[in-house]
Amino acid sequence: MTEAQFFSKLTGDESDLQRAVNALQATKQPFCLIGGLAVNHYVDPVVTLDADFAVAASQGVEEALAANGFVVEIHPHSINANLPGSRLRIQIAVNSCYGGFPQHAVQAVVFGVHLPVAALDDLVQGKLWAMQDDRRLASKRLKDRADIVRICETHQNIISMIPLGLIAEVDAMRTKDGDGR
Repeated sequence: MTEAQFFSKLTGDESDLQRAVNALQATKQPFCLIGGLAVNHYVDPVVTLDADFAVAASQGVEEALAANGFVVEIHPHSINANLPGSRLRIQIAVNSCYGGFPQHAVQAVVFGVHLPVAALDDLVQGKLWAMQDDRRLASKRLKDRADIVRICETHQNIISMIPLGLIAEVDAMRTKDGDGR
C-alpha cells in the first residue's frame, strides 16, 4: 500500500488533499503546508486528519476551495474547509505571522501529494507559537510540544531554537552526552 492509499483510507477520499492543493494553486498566492502533516515530511510520520496551510494572502482562497467542492467556513484567523464525505480537515491560517512562511517553503511529497512545505525553521517557529497559545485546546498544545520534541530528536540543529526551560525533554537533549543526543 502506498502512502497516498494509506492516507486516503484514513480520510475517506482519495483526492481531498490534492484537491485542496489544487485550489490553493489556483489562487496564484504563495502557500505552504504547516502543522502535523508538514512535520511528517521531516520526521517519521504520525497520523493526523488535519491539513494546515499558511498563505501569503487570503484573496481568492474561499472561492477556490468552494469551486473545488469544499464546504468553507470563515473565522477571524483561519479559513476552514472540508469535502463532504472526507474526514480531512483543511485549515488555512490567515494570521499575518505565518505570511512569510510560503517564501521559504521547500517542495516535497506528503502522502503522495507534491506541494510546498514550510521550511523546518519556520515550521518549528509555528509550533512554538501554537504550543504557547493559551486559546488553543490543551490537547492541541501537547501535540505541538510532542512535534517539537520529535523534530529535535531527528534534527538536533533545531534544539538551539527552543528557549531553555520551555520543554524539559529538549533541555535534556542539550545536556545528554554534551552533544544534544
